[in-house]
Amino acid sequence: MKWKNVTDTFSEKQRYYKEKYLEIDEVYDDALEVSVFSAVDGPYEIYFSYDKFYGIVYAKEENAFEIRDKMKRDLQKEYEKNKNVTDEFIEEFSKKYDVSLPMDLFFNFDFDAFLDELMKLE
Repeated sequence: MKWKNVTDTFSEKQRYYKEKYLEIDEVYDDALEVSVFSAVDGPYEIYFSYDKFYGIVYAKEENAFEIRDKMKRDLQKEYEKNKNVTDEFIEEFSKKYDVSLPMDLFFNFDFDAFLDELMKLE
């Protein structure tokens, strides 16, 4: 099993979100997702989802892709071990990466449309 780059499934217009730009979006076994959003002013945002666990990790531009790669390895390792996320993993991962759950993820982001785009990949 490999990570699949699905960035090109989004139109150029769809890749822009609230002054952020979707640089890369990857999925693993349709169960894990990790995306990097760049920003002109401010930190990069690394979005992830795994089972019921999702959030955003903020990173400096120069570290964003290195952090993303580490997150992908940790998520994949846990997924291959347990398939479903464990409370212990949520706690450890959240502390390690200082996971945030910004309110605009729920209120200003059309998450259903985002998921619809991912489902089209199947």
